[in-house]
Amino acid sequence: MGIHWHRRDLRTSDNLSLARAAESGDPVVPLFVFDPTILEHATPPRVACLREAVGALREWYLDLGSDLLVEYGEPSDVLPRVAAAYDADAVYWNEDYSGLAGERDRAVTAALEDEGFVCKTAHDAIHHEPGSITPNSGDHYSIFSYFWKKWRDRDKREPVDPPEPTDLAAVPSADDEVSTDSESIEGIPSLSDLGFEEPDATLPTVTPSAARERVSSFCSGPIYEYEGTRDYPATGGTSRLSVHLKWGTIGVRELFEATQRAADRASSTTDRESVESFQRQLAWREFYAHVLSYNPGTVAENFSQFDREIQWRDDPDELEAWRNGGTGYPIVDAGMRQLVDDGWMHNRVRMLVASFLTKDLLIDWREGYDWFRRKLADHDTANDVGGWQWAGSTGTDAQPYFRVFNPMKQGREYDPDAEYIRAYVPELEAATPDRIHGWHELSGTERERVAPSYPAPIVDHAERRERAIATFKRAKGTE
Repeated sequence: MGIHWHRRDLRTSDNLSLARAAESGDPVVPLFVFDPTILEHATPPRVACLREAVGALREWYLDLGSDLLVEYGEPSDVLPRVAAAYDADAVYWNEDYSGLAGERDRAVTAALEDEGFVCKTAHDAIHHEPGSITPNSGDHYSIFSYFWKKWRDRDKREPVDPPEPTDLAAVPSADDEVSTDSESIEGIPSLSDLGFEEPDATLPTVTPSAARERVSSFCSGPIYEYEGTRDYPATGGTSRLSVHLKWGTIGVRELFEATQRAADRASSTTDRESVESFQRQLAWREFYAHVLSYNPGTVAENFSQFDREIQWRDDPDELEAWRNGGTGYPIVDAGMRQLVDDGWMHNRVRMLVASFLTKDLLIDWREGYDWFRRKLADHDTANDVGGWQWAGSTGTDAQPYFRVFNPMKQGREYDPDAEYIRAYVPELEAATPDRIHGWHELSGTERERVAPSYPAPIVDHAERRERAIATFKRAKGTE
């Protein structure tokens, strides 16, 4: 027997570790473990998505006459027990790259090897494993453009097939009658069992079939408009695949192959360039995974070194206004409310709200990272740490500290008709775009007349921009 331990690879197609387990010739026992240590860092939106994906995965195995074993406990205790129960020769899994995952995997490896079991791992979540794309000196790139040139030119592996029914073990519980109701899948703990409340957000469907439908829809047309529409949050021009990449309900090779087919079908150079623009975003995801793999401490520490400590401000009221979407800067507030309502936020707006927190409010990027971690269904440690440190001018290839997003200008440029803003800030529903984008310039009387329940700006952007630049200059030792 072989055990395949599913983690953030909640699919059977294009799953490298699962395919290798099937190729071994031994019947494969699929396993998922709800890890209490990992769950301590989880939140309702993510656990809800996780449960749904695990449920869909279990149904797939049941349809093939096997089953997904679902356990709860420390993996270093569960894996040796399951391996012994099935007289396994080896345990297979796909690598993860966060510090917490690394600690878990080292403990599991030690526990399994102590009992005489062989551990076999694969790099499945990214195309090129950490250490495979490097500068002439050093273990990883810290400037994306250099990484991108090599990533783009490297061959990508083709997707791998799912296992056949004959590759799978006859897990005893497969003969039991199983409810497929998404709210109550037998054998899968409920949210309350796992210690979580129902999420407030309206979440997407997170299953392999939903992921494939999304890939097919995106690559059949919107990908050719991606370069021109991806920065406009009202257009729906992004792929919305981040949550599927987070939970592994789509494989990176399958997705990349779909984009390559789209490039082959492109009718113009512009269309092909738009496809490459999307592929570049996939490379950003991988770049941050490489950075985190070599710098796990950046979850809590600045990547960049400063001559002095950055003098972040501690202002609970301003932080709360930012969290609640009550800053008086319409596109910032729309983004923060989308985060709570949808468990997701458009990428351009993610940059804007992060800049507002770290520059206008001069509040530590770690506060923003923590809030995103709590609310995002697609929270990925590498991506979110990388993105927040980029916005806070503390990370790899970061936004220069003297470039501070102007939220009103950004709103005019990327949401000119205020369609996105009005979708999430109903207080401004009746206001004209000019009034919305000029909100900071209106008098108190005008604001009261236009949108009496929407707040005035909590800060003056121009003043706060100058203060942020001066603060970073001091930290850099240039003032």
